[in-house]
Amino acid sequence: MGEQKENLHEPSEEALFDMAELFKVFGDSTRIRILYALFGQELCVSDICEKVEMSISAVSHQLRLLKQAKLLRSRRAGRMTYYALADDHVKVIIGMAKEHIEEGLQ
Repeated sequence: MGEQKENLHEPSEEALFDMAELFKVFGDSTRIRILYALFGQELCVSDICEKVEMSISAVSHQLRLLKQAKLLRSRRAGRMTYYALADDHVKVIIGMAKEHIEEGLQ
């Protein structure tokens, strides 16, 4: 019966480029640590710094990249900015990557 195609339509060149850019953002362990810190909770920059044991300038730089990639959302409350995962897709992507890696260790 031949091989079934999972998707009938190949993504456009622009979509392929955007996907590659997204995977580049996930290609840094510091950014993954920050995303893990935000699983299920909203945190301000200083709380994120404490959880990942990094300086404010280093964390701020990574937060900017994560926000540009639409992986985080932010909200201001007075002088504080709070960050959270943009949606559950972020958790799913990280969870699938972790599961894939752990399968290789068995």
